[in-house]
Amino acid sequence: MKFNTAGPCYPTLHYMLPPLERLPEACEFIRDGEYFVVHAPRQTGKTTTLANLARQLRAEGDYVALHFSCEIAEVVGDDFARAEELILDRIREAADNADLAPELLPPTPWPDSAPGSRLGAGLKAWVSASAKPLVLFFDEIDALRGQSLRSVLRQLRDGFTTNRAGFAHSIVLCGLRDVRDYKVASGGDPSRLGTSSPFNIKVASVRIGDFTRDEVGTLYAQHTTATGQEFTERAVDLAFYYTQGQPWLVNALAYEITRVMRISETITEDHVDTAKERLILARATHLDSLVSKLQEPRVRAVIQPLLAGGDLAGDAALDEAVSYVTDLGLITQRNPVRIANPIYNEVIVRVLAANIERSVLAEPASFRLPDGRLDFHLLLTEFAAFWKLNGEIIEAKQDYHEVAPQLVFLAFLQRVVNGGGYIDREYGVGRGRMDLLVRQPYTDSDGHRAIQREAVELKVWADNSADPLEAGAAQLDGYLDRLELPTGVLIIFDRRTTVEPMTDRISFSDTTTPAGRTITLLRA
Repeated sequence: MKFNTAGPCYPTLHYMLPPLERLPEACEFIRDGEYFVVHAPRQTGKTTTLANLARQLRAEGDYVALHFSCEIAEVVGDDFARAEELILDRIREAADNADLAPELLPPTPWPDSAPGSRLGAGLKAWVSASAKPLVLFFDEIDALRGQSLRSVLRQLRDGFTTNRAGFAHSIVLCGLRDVRDYKVASGGDPSRLGTSSPFNIKVASVRIGDFTRDEVGTLYAQHTTATGQEFTERAVDLAFYYTQGQPWLVNALAYEITRVMRISETITEDHVDTAKERLILARATHLDSLVSKLQEPRVRAVIQPLLAGGDLAGDAALDEAVSYVTDLGLITQRNPVRIANPIYNEVIVRVLAANIERSVLAEPASFRLPDGRLDFHLLLTEFAAFWKLNGEIIEAKQDYHEVAPQLVFLAFLQRVVNGGGYIDREYGVGRGRMDLLVRQPYTDSDGHRAIQREAVELKVWADNSADPLEAGAAQLDGYLDRLELPTGVLIIFDRRTTVEPMTDRISFSDTTTPAGRTITLLRA
């Protein structure tokens, strides 16, 4: 048995939670003969859940229930005739693999019909000959595009509305996105879902959720039961914090620890920290598939203000972008909107700052003190020199222009900290700030392991706004209170159009916060 990070889960091979508990509404919808949408980001257990539900329904004996993927038809694009042929082939293959009784199998061959009506005609012929109602799970439905997607959905809608008793009892469309984005994928306007739309027959859109903290503990406990190797409570807490229950990440952390790092003792939060860093550096396929979306305009429209600490109040177009990015799993479903979990936080920033980091030539070892701590004053001084020399040039090249200064600092920090410490990032949504905590392990004077912690707040001074010093100092107070730290660093990037040249405005000073702390102020 192992933690699964590739493809569907199987009870005989993988640790897994009961899949049907993740979709409790589905059985009731199916029994009521409803058509509905199941959607969730990649690697959240959609296929595992639906395949198990199909098997359960067949085992109960009341339905012919089949799960199949439409992904094979993606390559044919707008060739809807070929797309429906491929989907019918997948349905027949699923029926053959399900060991159905001969009288329940689909017709051989499928009835002849004009292109654009073959799927509907085939399902009608099958239903008329079958002694049991038909339940079909169209997985990866959003792999279809343009006319192919429109044709398939119109045929399903036509069967639902014109021949309800002689058509499939229940149909489930499953993919990354909700039904509104199916409209976009087929070339339609998502704001116009009128009666002529093929998208208005669903009773509900159901999203498969992430794991709770207790579910993460239950999953990890299966490994303990099987092997005797325990996870400390702190390790489970940290795994949940880093992943926020995203199923692939939950499994990937545990797989990294147990199979790749080959930890044999009790698994602690230090192992989880190390595994998290390794996952981020390795940029596995799942993470790459997410970050590949970052340059899409509607993704950038959401992610950029979040990184800048802004809010997402806007027009209907921005609402559509938020819905899309939520369906991708990059941001939370809850308010206030934020990046979905700390691992995605870090991956997104590292990807956006990667080109900048390659231009940072500072040697990490030169910032380490003999006991392993960071010389943080030297780090800030060297960053100021780097910013003075390169800041304006680098800013001009960034697609995420609103957060270019923050990305430059993060790239420099990552270059220096990389390999020895950790950077925790928080975005003050609606408060115009980014908070950073640098954690650097070192050996104290007694020879014990200790952690150096340095807090930094990043603010931007934009046109038509007041100097953010007062607000930033107060916000830094709150951050330091939470961290129980006596001091920190406030960096203010001046991006006003009338500001003096870079070489004249960079300065260091000490200032006092409203709570009476003395902090370092860097104006850049």
